[in-house]
Amino acid sequence: MQQQARPSRPAGTPAAGPPGALRGWLDAVAVVLAGLAAMAAVAALGLWAAGTDDLPGGGFPSVLAATLALAVGGSVELDGGAGFFASVDAGITAMPLSVGLVGALTVAEVFLRQLRYRAVAGGRELLGRATRTAVVWLAALALLCAAARHTFTVTLGEGLAEQLGGALGLQPEVGFRADPATTLGLGLLWLLVVLAATFAVSRRAPLPRSLVPFQQAVRPAAFAMLLVLLGYVVLGVAAAIGTAAAHGEARQVAAVALLALPNLVWLAFGVGLGGEWHGHLVGAIGLPVPESLAAVLRTGPGQDGTVSLGTLADQDARAWWLLPLAAVLMLAAGVLAAHRSPRGVRPWQHAVRLAAAAAVTVLLVGVWTRVSADYGLSVLGVGLGQGGLGDLLASVLGPAAGPAGPAAALAGGTLTLDPQLWTLVPLAAGWGLLAGVLGALAAARLPRRGETRPVS
Repeated sequence: MQQQARPSRPAGTPAAGPPGALRGWLDAVAVVLAGLAAMAAVAALGLWAAGTDDLPGGGFPSVLAATLALAVGGSVELDGGAGFFASVDAGITAMPLSVGLVGALTVAEVFLRQLRYRAVAGGRELLGRATRTAVVWLAALALLCAAARHTFTVTLGEGLAEQLGGALGLQPEVGFRADPATTLGLGLLWLLVVLAATFAVSRRAPLPRSLVPFQQAVRPAAFAMLLVLLGYVVLGVAAAIGTAAAHGEARQVAAVALLALPNLVWLAFGVGLGGEWHGHLVGAIGLPVPESLAAVLRTGPGQDGTVSLGTLADQDARAWWLLPLAAVLMLAAGVLAAHRSPRGVRPWQHAVRLAAAAAVTVLLVGVWTRVSADYGLSVLGVGLGQGGLGDLLASVLGPAAGPAGPAAALAGGTLTLDPQLWTLVPLAAGWGLLAGVLGALAAARLPRRGETRPVS
């Protein structure tokens, strides 16, 4: 009997692998592991550049885990002391966006590669993939929270402080831990935003058939705004290289670039659009803050400084360049979004779409660049020397901000930075409207791929 031939596998489709359910979970594990590995690599380099690689008690892995928790929206608390003799009260809520950006791009790339060779995908399948990825992600964040805790035994300092501590038999300790509720909750939200942005931006992302007609209304503008954010990061990298070459502070500049470069350049983007941030800086909080920004935030007791184009320019006249830079990049976004859209889209439609994309983008930028960090140290009025608890706090929290250095941090410090979203988001929408109209008019004169024009 002639054996019936098996149907051949269509060209371009992936080879057969594990059963469907198992393969789905393996795909989810691959997405999560790839994202965390990329984040850990960048964070480890940044922390090494910041000088936290020689922490006592082998605390570097725990500090690394805490940094990853912060990168996805979590918070870290510090506490400890030496009984009634000394106490520490501290907390940080600030996203190291360099770490988070690398993780988001990696998660998006691996997630999309698992869906290659697909033009459309069922809604149930996409929901299942997202759900499995979220479950694995939450499990990974739970392990991260368990690892992001450490307690150091330190000295109170030299002289009278050390003598009193020895006489009383005190064992000074300071520890930190990632807050599980914040890390799990906001970490899950971070993943969902990354996946949603992936499908809103990428042409490679397959959509359910019911959503395919809407992709041309969303993807060109969303992709253009993503390129604006990445363009600011590229310019920030160039500025960091120039700063390191000019001032010879390569390690400190590398620490800022590897941990918090988007925090600074995306804030500059919002300021260039006319937005404002409010906050204050007291003492040396241990976070990398530029001198002009620190000068604006160092206000009187109980007062907040306003970070805007005018206040930054008062400290450094070069800040005025943030306005034309934002205008040029927004206009480029308008041209690109219109060029990637079908010919039949009217200029006012381009304007509305880019306005919506710009408003959402700047809203996320405002939320991501929020900072709340503070700590206080009390030692019964006895000062601390070098090598004591104050230096450890400065090491855990990163390089000291401003010229005060770790010595000023011993009395405590506070850094807050909050966006004024009710003006920032409408301003971004207004810029999007203008850039959308002008971009559509400019793109109408540009040739498109595969398109021929009649010879006059």
